[in-house]
Amino acid sequence: MRLFKRIVTLLNRFKEVIYHYKDEDFSTSEKEYIDSIKKVNPYGVFVLIFGGVSFALGPQYVILPVVTLTAAILTIGTFDKEKEDNPWTFILGSILSLTGLYMYIVGASHILN
Repeated sequence: MRLFKRIVTLLNRFKEVIYHYKDEDFSTSEKEYIDSIKKVNPYGVFVLIFGGVSFALGPQYVILPVVTLTAAILTIGTFDKEKEDNPWTFILGSILSLTGLYMYIVGASHILN
């Protein structure tokens, strides 16, 4: 459990680097407005994109859904309700990767005509 908390703390530090902007020319009211805008969790976007890839390629390459689900489980703790928009990127990406994993298990594949 302590390792999980350390990983979440490290990932939250990385988020601050991603959200950083140069505020040299902004007034204090503009800075407050920018900080009040809810942002999207970058790890949720990663899970969503790779969830789609896992859905598309998961029936052939089982490693993709497994990695995506692992990333979703490790990074869901970085979601902050006050600063970020919503957790749907995590949920949809996880569902897509679970679908790709299920298709691999039952031997289904996409039919493209």
